[in-house]
Amino acid sequence: MFLHPHVVSRSLCTKYLQQLPHNVLTKETEQRCRQILAKNSLPQKVSAGVLVTLCTSGGAPAFLYTLRSSKLNGRHKGDVSFPGGKCDSSDKDVIDTALREAQEELGVTLSRSIVWGPMKPITDQTGMVIVPVLANIGCLEDLSAKPNPEEVESLLTLQISQACTSSVSGYTCFRHRGRYAYTLPVFRLPGHKVWGLTAMMTDSALSMLFPGTYQSVLTGSRTQ
Repeated sequence: MFLHPHVVSRSLCTKYLQQLPHNVLTKETEQRCRQILAKNSLPQKVSAGVLVTLCTSGGAPAFLYTLRSSKLNGRHKGDVSFPGGKCDSSDKDVIDTALREAQEELGVTLSRSIVWGPMKPITDQTGMVIVPVLANIGCLEDLSAKPNPEEVESLLTLQISQACTSSVSGYTCFRHRGRYAYTLPVFRLPGHKVWGLTAMMTDSALSMLFPGTYQSVLTGSRTQ
């Protein structure tokens, strides 16, 4: 999927969704997702890897996000993101990239066994090819994360069941030169919003977790 480079206006709308089951991070779900993701083929040139972090927080399945430090350079400082970054020559593959970056940002050691598989790549407006890697890092309270203060201001969670409700899930319609261009999802956290690529990755993960039930705004997202 390519993210359009030229946008002149947008509008935020609410999605009207039902609340979906709480118990989603089961062995059956993991096995099904692993089988689907194993069929994905990746491009030869990959720019960056992002760990789409599933976890359990307060006993409930959730997404784990980082609030990027305002000290960072670039236009993404202060954004809500999944941990990730650019590929390094020392990385074996994009899974290594996503795990390495997550370990650096979260201050924990993560094994490849937690990875369910790489999702379909996204090409951003600069031409970077970014591969989301779906993983379940387990119980957040047991992880003893020590976020790197140079990169991360705080950790944020969103319960998966809440992500599928109208109070949290919405979408933004983008227009270019007065005409409809495309639609992207958005998720609301207390005091923050999940926008852009991170919202797209969240939306695609929800489509995998709740096939045929979650109503994605991304065309083809159910096959991610």
